[in-house]
Amino acid sequence: MAGDNYYRILCILSVPLFWIGFISTALLVGTQELPWWSILALVVGVGTINGGCLTTGHELGHKHSPIDRFFAKLACAVCGYAHFCIEHNRGHHVWVSTPEDPASSRMGETIYHFATRELPGTFRRGWEQEALRMSKRGKSAWSFENDILQGYAITIAVAAVLIAVGGWVVLPFIVAHHFFGWYGLTQANYVEHYGLLRQKRANGRYEAVEPRHSWNTNHIFSNLITFHLQRHSDHHANPQRPYQSLRDFPDLPRLPSGYPGMYLLAAIPPLWFRVMDKKVMEWAKGDLTKVNVHEPALGKLTAAYGTTTLPLAA
Repeated sequence: MAGDNYYRILCILSVPLFWIGFISTALLVGTQELPWWSILALVVGVGTINGGCLTTGHELGHKHSPIDRFFAKLACAVCGYAHFCIEHNRGHHVWVSTPEDPASSRMGETIYHFATRELPGTFRRGWEQEALRMSKRGKSAWSFENDILQGYAITIAVAAVLIAVGGWVVLPFIVAHHFFGWYGLTQANYVEHYGLLRQKRANGRYEAVEPRHSWNTNHIFSNLITFHLQRHSDHHANPQRPYQSLRDFPDLPRLPSGYPGMYLLAAIPPLWFRVMDKKVMEWAKGDLTKVNVHEPALGKLTAAYGTTTLPLAA
């Protein structure tokens, strides 16, 4: 399956669909007199669906083909997240499941606190990585060869045309649409590595990334709509493996639901903690020192779980 070009073409063809959905909805908002609740529904609906553009960008952005990388850039530009592929490949995959990674959530951290750390943290790291690449080539970080600047130029150019055609009423729609796209990625990042920690070796370096450092789920429908992003354990262990050939194994850290269900659970932190904290402690064999912990919650978690004792199952 890894060599079947059909699956790659599906990814590429999804990119114009995201653009069509975004542009047509923005023009609808700008050219029609719609009630506020209708605009709100369009923002939430189309913004949530178009969050999937980053899933497509994620898959294509891992490839070496210039064509794939070009469509990854177009995909991320749909919701104005041009730094994603740079940060994800050169940052997240290097530092995943460590306290240094802004895209890895910590046990005891709500998704809302995580968003305040992840959104600016990943942008900053993406820019630093691309500026470093430009520096090594003897170029300024503000050179138009900067992939991040290219992506944001596409986003801004399309927004300018939409505002020129539909008026300034389109601008709040665009901003809200993009935010929902960003938050869709935040939700995925939050559930994918919650509490999981790679251990430091005696030389101060972290152990290699293994399938056990990502939460996995193998629900059919949610896997299909996310290009198998939910088989995340195999993806991080083998980043170049195409989505259609990612594998599932019975001994992987297992989420109790597909991503949509986990997103709903994460939206209610007390329920999330009740379900997931026990699973994290089971993964760590009861040793809180082997967990990526949100420092402000350390006292509460220590009182609940101790440091080395796994509580009895309810």
